Formats: sequence, C-alpha cells, structure tokens
Amino acid sequence: MEVKATTKFVRGSDIKFRRLLRIIIGKDAQKALDILDHLPSRNAKVIYKLLHSAIANADHNNSIPVEALVVKRAWADNGPIMKRFRPRARGRAFPIHKKLSHITVVVGSKGEEN
Repeated sequence: MEVKATTKFVRGSDIKFRRLLRIIIGKDAQKALDILDHLPSRNAKVIYKLLHSAIANADHNNSIPVEALVVKRAWADNGPIMKRFRPRARGRAFPIHKKLSHITVVVGSKGEEN
C-alpha cells in the first residue's frame, strides 16, 4: 500500500527541492524526518512538513504504523513562474523570475515492491 502527500505552489526552485529529495528516497520514514529536521535549508522544512503529512495520511487513512513506512518515491515539478521587474538605470527594467514548485512524496510499507 502506498500513500502520497502533495504540496503545490511552494516558493522555491524545483532543482533545489530535488537535491534534498534525493537524500531521503529509500530511507525509513522516521530516519528521513530526522535527516530533514537537522538540515539548515528552508526547503528542508517544507519537505519535512510534507513527509510528516504523508506519514499522518498513512496512519490515519490506512492504519499503517510509522515504523513500517519507507519513502518510496519523491519528486518535485516546476510550477508557474511569477514574473516581476526590477527598475534599473536610464528607465530600463530587468526581469525577475520567482519560481514555484509542486512537490510529491510517496510512502509505503517496507516489505512491498514498487
């Protein structure tokens, strides 16, 4: 049984989120939470909350204990880009692209195959 949690429209680059997600894929859910809790990145806190939500979904909806959960899959997709402009000298404007991301974490039981 696999359970997933998704968060959308999170401020941050999908590339930076993927770097953190690669660390936790395949780890026990509790160990992944500990790793994310000790990382100094702001993005790690977002993924921590998302993983915590996936664990709560598994526990509440499917009665799977936390000890039996493993992070099966996790990915980050790029969302829409907020386009802003920075005024510069001589009446010019330089574009600023503020990236948004959609993140998904899938947890499942230890003994199951993908």
